[in-house]
Amino acid sequence: MDFIQELTWRGMVHTMMPGTDEQLKKEMTTAYLGIDPTADSLHIGHLCGVMMLRHFQRCGHKPLALIGGATGMIGDPSGKSAERNLLDEATLRHNQEAIKKQLAKFLDFDSDAPNRAEMVNNYDWTKDVTFLDFAREIGKHITVNYMMAKDSVQKRLNGEARDGLSFTEFTYQLLQGFDYYTLYKERGCRLQLGGSDQWGNITTGTELIRRKLGGEAYALTCPLITKADGGKFGKTESGNVWLDPERTSPYKFYQFWLNVSDSDAEKYLKIFTFLTQEEIAALAEEHAADPGQRPMQKRLAKELTTMVHSEKDYEAAVEASAILFSNKAAEALRNLDERTLLDVFEGVPTFQISKSELEAGIPVLDLLAVKSQVFPSKGEARKMVQAGGVSVNKEKLTDPAATVNADSLLGGKYIHIQKGKKQHFLLVAE
Repeated sequence: MDFIQELTWRGMVHTMMPGTDEQLKKEMTTAYLGIDPTADSLHIGHLCGVMMLRHFQRCGHKPLALIGGATGMIGDPSGKSAERNLLDEATLRHNQEAIKKQLAKFLDFDSDAPNRAEMVNNYDWTKDVTFLDFAREIGKHITVNYMMAKDSVQKRLNGEARDGLSFTEFTYQLLQGFDYYTLYKERGCRLQLGGSDQWGNITTGTELIRRKLGGEAYALTCPLITKADGGKFGKTESGNVWLDPERTSPYKFYQFWLNVSDSDAEKYLKIFTFLTQEEIAALAEEHAADPGQRPMQKRLAKELTTMVHSEKDYEAAVEASAILFSNKAAEALRNLDERTLLDVFEGVPTFQISKSELEAGIPVLDLLAVKSQVFPSKGEARKMVQAGGVSVNKEKLTDPAATVNADSLLGGKYIHIQKGKKQHFLLVAE
């Protein structure tokens, strides 16, 4: 596989330095991509860069994942409005290990192949460098005029940031350049990958290598991922979509991809999966013939959930997704873990009921209209039960004189009520 060709048809090349393609065709090349370690999980905003590393390795080259332990401690002017918090070393190392486990689902770190992936941390070569050494060995090779000309700096100076640009942030590009210089010198790294907002920082590194060592180094960036409606990719009302199942459940992760727009689905299939050009074209054709079946979104959600989580998590997410719309999902509902159950019924009306009263048994009409407000009156509840329009935990209620007790609790705490075809309620026993 040819790395540049592969990224180009997938729409993953924004800017590339002249000579990059020739370097990759000449020999196995080492490239790195920087990752911010301020959390112990990646989110889907990182995925485009991670996929670039994965394609790079698949094409026979050697990827380095650089954890920005040093640069992550200060602000980066490219698109960021606030400086970051200082991490202590224990937190930094914890985050690094957690991120490596996630990257291991995409990259081969463990084989004896010459192009096996490696993880490096710029804190390791930056922590012992004194300010005077840095100023003498690095700072003198890059002029302030050169640094000021960067778009990221100009935007901040022209008022995009309320508080201006601190000296710390201004030096960020020098620190990132020092990373590239160090990896070039010590590991033969010839290419840096990143998002298009990093172009200025990356080219500072290539310039430092040229001025200090007389060497040739290259840069390639991917576009920043956008949504068709102009909204920020990867953000939901509850925040980032994380790869860690404790932060974003596999069900919610699956739902995110399932619900992308038709116009975004084909683009995301190219960027975030390893499906071939022919497979994606066939899916697009199938989608055009029957958009209501959403074949592109379904395949996208399957590929991503399986890759980031597992086949089992994907199947559980599909089953959980069917619960709201299926009348035969009683067993699936009982098998849900609490996190997924709450995700499935997020936003539905919720009522608190007494667990002790439930243990003694509550007449179902009292449960529906007195202990909760699923119905405004017992009379209305009775009519709908008799008409077959009420389900308890996905089992149709037929007897208005029935009693509900603690045996009906899901996970020892919840009861799901469905009223008609579309109204859902969750009773929480405390």
